[in-house]
Amino acid sequence: MKVKNTMNKYCPKCRRHTQHTVSTYKRGKDRSMAQGKRRMTRKVRGYGSFPKPIQKRFSKTTKKVVLRYRCNECGHVMQSKGMRLKKVEIVRV
Repeated sequence: MKVKNTMNKYCPKCRRHTQHTVSTYKRGKDRSMAQGKRRMTRKVRGYGSFPKPIQKRFSKTTKKVVLRYRCNECGHVMQSKGMRLKKVEIVRV
């Protein structure tokens, strides 16, 4: 799916329609000291197998893509609901 890199959308902070720049959401870096990460490293450490089953067959052929809209005037960021797409291409207009 081709998406324009700028869009005219409603900004709830400005309370009017303004230009927004479009980008895709990217996950941040995982924290090494998070409780789940510490628990997992304890389980995996030493001899023995992996504690959780590793998924071999995947039923879904696509991933959900979230688009981020940043207001050019106030900098407010909104996110779209995740939608299943094979490929997202942000096109300059």
